[in-house]
Amino acid sequence: MARLRDPAQGCPWDAAQTFDTIAPYTIEEAYETADAIDRKDYAALKDELGDLLLQVVFHARMAEEQGLFDFGDVVAAINDKLTRRHPHVFGDARYAGADAQRRAWDELKRGERAARGEDDASALAGIASGLPEWQRATKLCDKAATVGFDWPGPGPVLDKLAEEVDEVRAEFEMGTGHDRLLDEIGDVLFVTVNLARHAKVDFSAALRHANAKFERRFRRMESLAASAGETLAGKSLAEQDALWDQAKRDERKA
Repeated sequence: MARLRDPAQGCPWDAAQTFDTIAPYTIEEAYETADAIDRKDYAALKDELGDLLLQVVFHARMAEEQGLFDFGDVVAAINDKLTRRHPHVFGDARYAGADAQRRAWDELKRGERAARGEDDASALAGIASGLPEWQRATKLCDKAATVGFDWPGPGPVLDKLAEEVDEVRAEFEMGTGHDRLLDEIGDVLFVTVNLARHAKVDFSAALRHANAKFERRFRRMESLAASAGETLAGKSLAEQDALWDQAKRDERKA
């Protein structure tokens, strides 16, 4: 990376990058790693982990150029953090169970924030604002649950979801504006995140699964139409629905 970043003999593209321009690639590589895991493509996972590691190397090299830190400092920092946050493994601490360990973990993180001069005492403190919103919603609910503010199980969450969907339906029927729909649909999504929490289902993985299923079935619809010398665009919605049902039947048979 030092050679790639060399302004005289390196790669012009690499040399021109900054933390801001590389950050989107870092996020993209993390998602591609998750995709390889979803597909259980472990040859691809090896490559994607390399791509993800490159992002760490890239950021560390740019930081070293600015005299901030280097790759060794990054490794040392995570080693120190893992040791500090696992006193039951690397020290003499003992916890009664997973709940006690989680409370201790949160307390350790609060202590770290205080040491950095952060004085937010809320149970919701420490949740990064740059996270994908679904992930931030999950973390907000997890943090609130640490003080007992949570539904007791999936049943009440399902009831709340039905209530929020009814409110969205009412907004459509009243013909209200964009802001009201944005608010009510946001409530539906937030409750859906909570439902995934209570089901112990990763919201992102569930959505990726749904996306893959939709794409697979839609492409099958296109294939069925093409085999009849037609296109989806030339069919009515009812005919398209029939092809969708056929694609689902074909999946079940497979």
